[in-house]
This record gives sequence, structure tokens and C-alpha cells, in this order.
Amino acid sequence: MNSFKKLYNWVLGWANSPYGAIALFILAFIESIFFPIPPDVLLIALALGSTNKAFGYALNCTIASVAGAVIGYAIGYYAWLNSAGHFTPFAQFFFNNIPGFTQDLYKSIQVLYQEWDFWVVFTAGFTPIPYKVFTITAGVFDVSFIMFILASIVSRGARFFLVAFLIWKYGHSIKSFIDKYFNWLALLFTACLIGGFVCIKYLF
Repeated sequence: MNSFKKLYNWVLGWANSPYGAIALFILAFIESIFFPIPPDVLLIALALGSTNKAFGYALNCTIASVAGAVIGYAIGYYAWLNSAGHFTPFAQFFFNNIPGFTQDLYKSIQVLYQEWDFWVVFTAGFTPIPYKVFTITAGVFDVSFIMFILASIVSRGARFFLVAFLIWKYGHSIKSFIDKYFNWLALLFTACLIGGFVCIKYLF
């Protein structure tokens, strides 16, 4: 836990650097593949430091995150299973060392893709669910690449631009609210959105 806190503070420290925007891009990129700290942390800090650049930072974050998602998809598609259908040493490394990756979760995700496709990626991209797990498994399970990219752009963009808008609109006064409640509200919003489409599907 202490090492995770140090990592969190290290990420946050880039907000006071002239390379903050570059660090944000790299962080959002690698978070889509393996990094445990969400880019929102640095996005919020940078946007608070320059609210007129908040939406530029959100765009930076979205582009990098989706680009990282493409790499995650490629890893899943090309490097996760061997010709016999078994996990490669690369996959085993992820299971053993990357937070959020477990074999039990991996096995359950395929069923979700078969049932929900777009909404699985959207939920992972918009909520605090580990996005990297879904970028890689999308490639493993050969999910439609076009659908995957579309869902990633919509969900990641919605999340980062919403954070940027809140900072731009309310400044420092909204920071504690975002820290405490944003993830819960994202989950609630996604649940309501998907629930609405389920009702349409089965009632009409």
C-alpha cells in the first residue's frame, strides 16, 4: 500500500513540471495497458493549475488512452495465447504482476463480451473498472475492432471531458467532490444507461 501511495504521489508530482502535458499523455497511454494509477489524478491537477487548458488536457488524455487501448488490443490478439490456446509467459507475467489481472476475471469477461459487446468496453472505459483488463481481453476474444475503438473513444472521452468540464466550471471547489464521489456517480450513470437500453430491448 505504501509503494502504491508513493507511485500516486510521483504521478501527481508531474503537475508541477513543465512536462506535465507529456507526462499526462504517457500516463493515459500506459494506463490502458498495465499502469495502476488512472490518468484522472494528473488530469485534475493540471486542469486546476490552468483551467483554460482543461479541455486540451482532456483531449490529450483521450487520444493517449485510446492509442494505448489499441496496443492493449494487439497484445491480447497476438501475444496472450499460444498456438495450443494456453497462456503465454507474457500473459502469466501480467497475471502475476499487474494489479487488476486475475485468471478468474479473465474467464468471466468472455461471457460479458458475448452478451454486451459495446457496453462492456464503455463501462470499463467510463467507470473505475480496470480498463486495461478489457483492452487486452478484447483482443484475446477477437471483439470487433471498430466497435472496440468506437466504445473506447466514447467512454474515455466522456470520462475525461466530464472531469475537465467540472474543473473548468467549478475550479478548486469541485476537487474534493470528484475525489470522493466521481467514480460512484460514473458507475451509477452507466448502470442507469445500460438499464435503460435493457428495458427498451425487452419491453418494446
